[in-house]
Amino acid sequence: MKITFVAADGATTLVEADEGESLMQAAVSSGIDGILGECGGSMMCATCHCYVDDAWAERVGPPVDGEEDMLECATAERRATSRLSCQIRMQAGIDGIVVHLPDRQL
Repeated sequence: MKITFVAADGATTLVEADEGESLMQAAVSSGIDGILGECGGSMMCATCHCYVDDAWAERVGPPVDGEEDMLECATAERRATSRLSCQIRMQAGIDGIVVHLPDRQL
């Protein structure tokens, strides 16, 4: 499965991910700058904040319970498509997803 990460400067990186793997896990294991995942994916920080591309937002669905509260802690601008990448798991319906990275996490 594929994920395209778009950095704040517009540079794109294509990453391979396994089904069930979170976007955060795929980013960290691939060395994507801009996704820190300090809490390891337990939704206890906002250092994996990302913006789901508008074309993919509906397929990904809304934030899970508690995610909105944690997004309040994000240091970068919050947008309608803001999500914690640790809460988005790869599945067939989002293979090829595009996510944009904020200009900062801390």
